[in-house]
Amino acid sequence: MKADNEATPRFGMRSFRAKFVLVVGGAVLFDLLLSGGLALWNVQKLSRDATSEVGEGLTTANQEYIRSYADSTALSVDLLLDRVHGDVKALAGVLQVQIDDPKRQQQVGATLSQEAPGSVKLAYDARGDWAQNLPGAPSVVSVWGYLLGADHSPLPGVQQEIENSTVIDLVAPTLMASGASKLQMYYIGPKERPIFRTVPYTDQAQTFDRLYPGHNKSEFWEFFFPGIYGSWQQWAKDPASRPAPDDITQTAPYTDAITGKLIVSFFHPLWTRDRTDVAGTAGADITLDQLAEVVERVKIAETGFGFLTMSNGNVVAINPAGQAIIGLTASNDAGTQGVTGLERSLRGSAQPAIATLPLDRNNDGVIQHIMLNDKGERVPYIVVLKRLKPTNLWSSGPVKSETMSVGIVVPEREIYASLFAAQESISRATNRILLFQIAAIAVSLLIVFAAVLGISKRITAGLRALASAAQRLQSKDYSVRVSIPTRDEVGAAGIAFNRMAEQISFHTENLEQLVDERTRELGDANQEISALNEKLRDENVRLGAELAVAKQIQMMVLPKASELAAIPGLEIAAYMRPADEVGGDYYDVLQNGSRVKIGIGDVTGHGLESGVLMLMVQSVARALQETSEGNPHQFLDRLNRAIYKNIERTNTNKHLSLAFLDFENERVTLSGQHEDVLVVRADGGVERIDTIDLGMPVGLENDISQFIATRDILFSRGDVIVLHTDGVTEAEDKDKKLFGFERLCQSARKRQGESAEEIKTGIIEDLMAHIGIQKIHDDITLVIIRHR
Repeated sequence: MKADNEATPRFGMRSFRAKFVLVVGGAVLFDLLLSGGLALWNVQKLSRDATSEVGEGLTTANQEYIRSYADSTALSVDLLLDRVHGDVKALAGVLQVQIDDPKRQQQVGATLSQEAPGSVKLAYDARGDWAQNLPGAPSVVSVWGYLLGADHSPLPGVQQEIENSTVIDLVAPTLMASGASKLQMYYIGPKERPIFRTVPYTDQAQTFDRLYPGHNKSEFWEFFFPGIYGSWQQWAKDPASRPAPDDITQTAPYTDAITGKLIVSFFHPLWTRDRTDVAGTAGADITLDQLAEVVERVKIAETGFGFLTMSNGNVVAINPAGQAIIGLTASNDAGTQGVTGLERSLRGSAQPAIATLPLDRNNDGVIQHIMLNDKGERVPYIVVLKRLKPTNLWSSGPVKSETMSVGIVVPEREIYASLFAAQESISRATNRILLFQIAAIAVSLLIVFAAVLGISKRITAGLRALASAAQRLQSKDYSVRVSIPTRDEVGAAGIAFNRMAEQISFHTENLEQLVDERTRELGDANQEISALNEKLRDENVRLGAELAVAKQIQMMVLPKASELAAIPGLEIAAYMRPADEVGGDYYDVLQNGSRVKIGIGDVTGHGLESGVLMLMVQSVARALQETSEGNPHQFLDRLNRAIYKNIERTNTNKHLSLAFLDFENERVTLSGQHEDVLVVRADGGVERIDTIDLGMPVGLENDISQFIATRDILFSRGDVIVLHTDGVTEAEDKDKKLFGFERLCQSARKRQGESAEEIKTGIIEDLMAHIGIQKIHDDITLVIIRHR
């Protein structure tokens, strides 16, 4: 074997590396570096610069075009709504002038009634219990049953309202024929006289009977538009309370009772002469088709479309193709009261990017880039939202401010088609130049290939020797060595191979020693594992001690037998057994003078967290009892507020069912929601008292005062009250059968007449016999109260 300094040849003319660089490197560097490298760099830089400049210009132009389109569409919708607003305000202006001059109002009404008696003469419909004028008049007026007298004629004030409203026959037909296209215009009387006069004439009341059964037995405004009248009354008191600075109130889209079409109504409240109350409303309806027509005219590129959405994401208008692209589904709210609305919300879109689309003011006119799923493929789209002028909106409840938005949606591939075409043209030109460069590179490769053929024979001889030696080494012939006479890199590889063979031979001969060393390492690791196990056992012992202390504390706060025996008039016996080290059941007996409060509860789950919550309840209940809080409702409400705030602070999800019995002066009052209370009468009768309507779980809400109720229980001498947690009734035997409330009743009733302690002991014996050797899965608590 040669010396180490001879194993690695110097970088000289005899080295393989030098020969390769001389033959191959010269040709490749000459061609690629001088011609190909410079040319490729220049072409690519030119292509990038041109693409960037063209892209920026076209992108800016296209985005400005989309914004302008959104602005013009929003303006068109605003103009349509303004035209309808103008017509409604014109009708409201005429009616308001009449209201402000009662004398002229009556004169005009009387004159029109004489000239066109068909507008005020009504016919009674016995089946529908309403009165309506006959066809032939310019308008239809409907008077509901509760506005009619015993003779089925309108009440005097209602008849005057009918005559006064005939002025609409002069004004509404002209407004219907001009301005924005409207479905109908109408007048609705005030809350106490809500007659309904509509132009043109339709089968108004008949249609209401069919679509809204029961409407004629209810107050009109609250049945169809709950909350809207109260909002207007508030405006009369405080005009500044209007959500938007306009008297016009717009409804959300709903199904029209007469035409069956989806419509939007526009109301203008009329005011009493002194402007302190509502005197009715003037209104007009337009179909959703009219709004949709403006939006559906949007046409950007090939498939771009528009939509009109409310601030809550409900889409008012969109074409069917657009609805499918952004994944919307439509449904109608088919309630029996009120108008029937349309629900087609962006928030319910099947496209995640649409469902999370921001609709706030900060995104007004902002270009947004989103990805939509199209048949399994993610396609980039551009979205622009443009907000309309704010309006007063009624949907259900009080009127609120609403700002609708016009949305424009277009695929990026369409809006940027010209950009892509320019980039494609630049790319083709670049590719042509690259092809010429590739041809030059190919010539260089031919030169390289010829050079490699010249030296391949010399290289292959050394490689064959290495391959043969490697096969012998694989056959466990560790004595093999190679002899490569060249002093280039192949010769260096032969020297390295020989050294490797020597090392393999050495390690094979010393394998047993290596195994012993590895065994010692494994033994050391095993000792470390044993030490860790010992630490884990110590930690378990510590945790067990802490749980034992917690259990001890929990048991310490339970009532002592001496306390229970000292209560006059009552025998009380109790039993509690936690399922774990620390239970979640609660019971306590608190005495303050002549008042005795007995509580029982069950915290969700069991364990340390539930036990701590049980201690919180015991402490708060004791504190409230000591403050002489004698009102059961106030007692439970204040206890809940304290527990709720502690639960919030500890960031736990626990809560508990909790009920209290208040005993004073031979009277028992039950409050709070817990398991059913069992009362065994002295004569053997059994009563089961449900507590579901006496409260709600403690700790779920900060204020439960509206849910708390009380119930007085007759508690005579010899009567027994049994309180328990679900650990009693839901205890299972080996067949998974529950102990149940009926077994509890039977066990308590057969011991009627015995002491409270004997009854408790007997029930627990029956319960444990039922459980047998089964594991107890829940805390068990039982309290027996016997009237001496």
